[in-house]
Amino acid sequence: MAPLPAGSFRWPLDGPPRVVRRFDPPPRPWLAGHRGVDLAAWPGAPIRAAGAGTVHFAGLVAGRGVVSVTHPNGLRTTYEPVEPAVRAGQAVAPGDQVGALAAGHAGCPVAACLHWGLRRGEEYLDPLALLGLGRVRLLPLGTVPISSSARLAGVVR
Repeated sequence: MAPLPAGSFRWPLDGPPRVVRRFDPPPRPWLAGHRGVDLAAWPGAPIRAAGAGTVHFAGLVAGRGVVSVTHPNGLRTTYEPVEPAVRAGQAVAPGDQVGALAAGHAGCPVAACLHWGLRRGEEYLDPLALLGLGRVRLLPLGTVPISSSARLAGVVR
């Protein structure tokens, strides 16, 4: 997977907001999880495009206002609940207002929360990674032969 283009994205709210719920993807695509981050704000706060792109969708989904923006490298950011100020097909630059925050995000502990999501294809990603703030996960580079791992553990000399 190609790395995320850190540096070309910004917060979708003015100033660095408080993250009230972090990205928590489910272990399987069909299970419950939190496929984005919730950012504390106030009703009516301007929602801004996190990066340059084209509005893919602006309208209602299950009665909630949603805006999604397609960016280079197959990335798509989503913003909800919003009152859209853009239309599908419209080009946006980082910081352009795409809507205003609506109240009513379930589970929000403050007056209003923006749910900010990120996808590459069908895979949900942590949108904080766009800002260089995502969680770091260390993965092995490859498999270690049993004799090497045993030798490292002091079992075999």
